[in-house]
Amino acid sequence: MAAAGFAALAVAACSPTAPPGVNRDELDAAVSRAIGDPNTCVLIADAGSGRVNYRYNTATACAREFPACDGPGTRKLKDLLEATVKDRKARMLSCNTAADASRGVGWASAPIAGTNYVYAAMMEGDRAFPGRMMADRLEGAFRRAKVSKAP
Repeated sequence: MAAAGFAALAVAACSPTAPPGVNRDELDAAVSRAIGDPNTCVLIADAGSGRVNYRYNTATACAREFPACDGPGTRKLKDLLEATVKDRKARMLSCNTAADASRGVGWASAPIAGTNYVYAAMMEGDRAFPGRMMADRLEGAFRRAKVSKAP
């Protein structure tokens, strides 16, 4: 029993918490209200180093691979985050993940206003928001959670 508890603490210690000065619970609640879903993942990273400071949802959910939507092939959320760290360009993409169009994926990434952070987000499912809607909703969530320094 003690070994299981230690293992859980070790995993939690490795998990990104939140950007410095940001309350993790408030950020989780804001993201959950904006785009929360079991098939959603949001990563926030330092724009200079690419170090991930925050993850919404599990590592397993965040490691899933879906159509890239902006060309052939697939991508993982970490790939979108790395591209955004590199060029700091906003991306808002959407496409189907099922041939019958019953499921889709939305991708969104951009710098976070007034900070040295970037984010990348993914949502997949039968009710996934388009990338542009995710970006708009996350912008408000980041302001409410005091991540964004924009008015």
